Parts: sequence; structure tokens; C-alpha cells
Amino acid sequence: MVDDFREYVRDNVILCDGAMGTQLYERGVFIDRCFDEINLTDPELVKSVHLDYYNAGAKIIETNTFGANPFKLHKYHLEGKTRDINVRGAQLVREVVGDNAWVAGAIGPLGIKIEPWGPTSHEEACQAFSEQVAALLDGGVDVFILETFGDLSEIGEAIRAIKKLSDKPIIAQMTITEDGMSLYGTGPEVFTARLTDWGADVVGLNCSVGPHPMLDTLEKMAQYTELPLSVQPNAGQAKNYDGRYIYLASPDYFAKYAHRFMRVGAHIIGGCCGTTPDHIKSMASVLRMKQFSGAVRQRHAERRNGNGHVDEIPLAQKSALAAKIAAGENIFSLEITPSRGWDLEKTIEKAREAKDAGFDSVNIPDGPRASARIGVIATAAKIHAEVDIEPILHYVCRDRNILGMQSDLLGIYALGLSNLLLLTGDPPVIGDYPKSTAVFDIDSIGLTNLARSLNAGHDIGNRAIGKPTGFLLGVGVNPTAVNVDLEIERFFWKVDAGAEYAISQPVFDPDALLTFIEKSKKYLKEQDLEMVPIVAGIWPLQSLRNAEFLHHEVPGVTIPEEILRRLQDAGTADGEREVGMQVARELIAVVQPYVKGFQFASPFGRVKPAAELMQYAKELIKNRQD
Repeated sequence: MVDDFREYVRDNVILCDGAMGTQLYERGVFIDRCFDEINLTDPELVKSVHLDYYNAGAKIIETNTFGANPFKLHKYHLEGKTRDINVRGAQLVREVVGDNAWVAGAIGPLGIKIEPWGPTSHEEACQAFSEQVAALLDGGVDVFILETFGDLSEIGEAIRAIKKLSDKPIIAQMTITEDGMSLYGTGPEVFTARLTDWGADVVGLNCSVGPHPMLDTLEKMAQYTELPLSVQPNAGQAKNYDGRYIYLASPDYFAKYAHRFMRVGAHIIGGCCGTTPDHIKSMASVLRMKQFSGAVRQRHAERRNGNGHVDEIPLAQKSALAAKIAAGENIFSLEITPSRGWDLEKTIEKAREAKDAGFDSVNIPDGPRASARIGVIATAAKIHAEVDIEPILHYVCRDRNILGMQSDLLGIYALGLSNLLLLTGDPPVIGDYPKSTAVFDIDSIGLTNLARSLNAGHDIGNRAIGKPTGFLLGVGVNPTAVNVDLEIERFFWKVDAGAEYAISQPVFDPDALLTFIEKSKKYLKEQDLEMVPIVAGIWPLQSLRNAEFLHHEVPGVTIPEEILRRLQDAGTADGEREVGMQVARELIAVVQPYVKGFQFASPFGRVKPAAELMQYAKELIKNRQD
């Protein structure tokens, strides 16, 4: 188009096109194909969709490149064609519309989670978006349209990538749930203000829901930005009829909402999943009949971020365990595995034994080795209520999505439980039900960021939660990981996310633990972070068979051959147990000066061996201090 987009969109309503994927599917493309690749394999089919939307009245035509980034294309082994797919996608639109409509370079999410919710860094995300942006620019787009983003940080990286390479206008659209929140729980008052501050030219919504909830959310957004708004709803919620998903919102229904969208300040109106050229045509007739008035809404000059300042709870005040960590003291914990049934009487009795033996806390694993056991929250709450000892509640990502995790953590704190060990969790394939599904919405790094947010007084959507939580944030480390450098890097990200202490996997190679600690200190110092206390995991081996099981079947545990030989040479069951205890004492003696306590396992539910080792460690510490 010859008109300047930024100037034009401020004073006019522009009709955008509708769904591309829906149309390709209706025209015979199988759902499991890469729709973006069709730019190369069947360009005439793609052009036919563009032409139908253009003839329906759309003046913004999006490229068929929503998923054409290296991460998503990798699924189809097409990452090497990222440039070709995007360049051709822009060219196809231009061939259809010439200079009579704006060519909008469509960019969607990467299909992976970026920090803090996943392992992909902000820089890696920006680089992936940059690759797509550069290709779309070479193809000749007039404007960029960012669509269906649930993570505010990720769309921020997409905006950054565009601004590094171009000054083309940016339409930035989040996707929401029925309650108006983004998929990560961010409220419209937050994401609207952020997108505005980051330099988008138009901010809006698309996908996931139909016109009605989008209208409600759009009204809220209008209070937090002076920018033009955009809206591209689905054709209602998809309904399953005999295995086929049907969208029920009719073109006439969309025409009614087109007028309503304009009245609350929408300057770009289009459609998303389930919409067709008929939907766009119906809205075009409304746009021709209705005169837009930019004065129908009044903006609030004051923008809010939904997250006021709160005073966080100091480390020493979070729990008795946290107070010892803050004072630099050693801590001693006993791991107690939850029962397979609902009766917690034996578990409570073990916790009492631990208290009487002098342990500071009891560790409660969360479905260890993906086993089906009573819930860790109920177990920890019961111990907290009936025994004068603090639980450390293991909490894993395996079984919950990110919203469920937030709900659980708030509930955990409401129950008076403050000590956490945040873990990714063992995959179901190694557990009791290998065919069960795992969630893994985020990993332990993302989970630490989530808990840290609650400690700062806001949820994952950056909305204030009132009083902040006061969790003591612990994480796991594996000094004998196959890729130790990667384990150290992940440890850095956990500390950066807010970890306040770490517990290692059971240690059988003291050199591996000491090397891990030394390298971690150096790496964190280089990144301007301080080392957090390491608590060493100690497992008193009970037999050769027990050792072989740990070595071969428990993820993250490695037992040196020399220890296995010593157990084999012991000759008797009593001899094997004594070798196991001696190995544990040797490990404690070597690593004690470099750690801040121990977590002891209680093999087969036996508290006594762990208690003996704890007393041995305390004697070593006392002798060193004297």
C-alpha cells in the first residue's frame, strides 16, 4: 500500500484476513503436514487462499509463515529451509495483492519454552526470531504481525528481533483464555502496558477464544495504552462432531461483533481459527457502513503494571531451617519416602524417630522414580501438624501444568509449609506406570522462577497476590551427571532464578562432588553470583544388590566400581552393610569441610543407620571447630 501504515491505522479501521490453516485443511491439506512448507510445494494453493481473503475485502493479508521458525520447522526436518519458506511466503502475498493491500509477515511462538520457564535463553529466542524476520524482510513485507503468544517474555524477544533489523510497523497480539488472561496468567493491564513500552505500533488479541471474551478484554486493554488496538478472534470454541472439529460462530455473528470491536477502539479487525473468507466479507460490509470515531473511548494516561512493591520475607525468617542456612550452620535432614497407601501412621512414626535422633528436618520425595504414592503435600502437612520437625517438601514438574503448580504452591504455603526442594521429576517411563503421560510444562529452573515470583508478591502473570510467600527455595544438583558442564550451567540458572540452597544426588564419588563445587563457585563468580550452600546426599548402602539397583536403575546415581568390588568381597549380609556404612563415613569425612550439611537416605525405612552417620558427621564438625 502506498499509504503510511502507522499514520493510516491511527485514523481508520483496517480489515485483516482470517484463518490460513483452516482454509488449507478445508482444501485437502492433511493436518499433520507442515503448512508453512506449502509455500514451496504448492504455492498456487496458498495464493488461492490469499486471493479469496483479498476479494472478501481484507486490506491486511498475512503471510503463510506462522510456524516458519527454526524450532518449529525442525519437527519436520525443515529448519534448513527457514529462509526459503519465509521469503516465498511474502512473495506469494505480493503476487496476489500487488500494492493494493499491506503484506503482513506473520510470526508465531517458537514452539518451545524460553527462560525462565524453559531451557532456551532469551538470546537464542531472539536469534531464531531474527532469522525469520530477516527472511520476511527480504520477501518484501510491509508490516509484521506477531500472533498467538501466551508468554509475554517470548513476544518481547520477537519485538526485539524486529527492531534490530527493521523499522517496519509491528502488530503485537497476545492470546487469552476465557477469563481474559494470557496462557501464562498475565492480565491485560500488564501485557498491554508492556507491549506498548516495548515499541509495538498496534497491540491486540487473537486466537484461543471467540468474539465475546475478546470484546471484554479489549475494553480493559483500552485503559492502558494510547495505541490502536487489534482483534482477531476464533470462530467460537471448536466443537467435536464425529471426530471433526467444527467452529460454530457464523459470518453474521462476526459482523455484529465487528461493530462492537470498533466501538471499543479496534483499528484492525480480522479472524483466526475457524474463520473463512465469508466471515471477512461480512465484517467488510459493516466497516463500509459504519463510520469510525476515535473518540468513542477514553484512555487512561496512567499505565499500571499490576505489581506494586512488596517487602520480601528475609531468609532467616522463612523457617527454622532457613535461619540455620542464613547463619551459615550445617543442616541435617532424613529422607522419608511417602507410603503407597493412605495410612500415614508409619510415616509419622519415622518422622518422630528422626526428631528424637536430632535431625533438623525430614525430606519428603514427590513420587520418587515416578512411583504412585500418597501425595507429598498431604504427607508433609500431616508431619508438620503432628511432629515437631520441619518437612522439606519435594515438588516436581512432571505431573502438573504451570497454573496447577502456582495453585499448589499457594496452597502449600497456606498450610504452613515453607521449605521446598524444586525438581523437574523422573519421567513416567521409569516408574510404575510407564505409559502414563507426563506434563513437564516447565522444568526445575522455571519452577524456581515461579516460586521466586510468589516470594516477590506476584504470580506468573505478574499480578499482585497480596502478602508474599516466604518459601525457602532449594534445588537439586547431580555432580556425576554425564554432561557436568551442562549441569553446572543449569545450576547457575537455578541460582539466578532464586535458589537459596541445593541438595546433591547421593554421593559415592567425593572427587566428583568437590570438583562440581569448585567449578560451580568459579562459574557463578564469573556471572556475578554467589555460591549457595550445598547439602550432600548420603545413601548408606545396605547390600551389593542395593548398590547395583541404585547404580543401574536410579537416574542420576553413579557408584564407582571400586565400591561395588568392596561390597562383593564382603562375603556376608552383615559384612555388606558394614562396608556400606564405612563407605558413607569415608565420604562424609572427605566432603564435610566443603558442604553445609547432609541429607541422609533411610534405606528400607531404617532410621538408625542414617542417625549413626549424622552423629559421626556432627562429631567431625565439632572436632574441626574445636
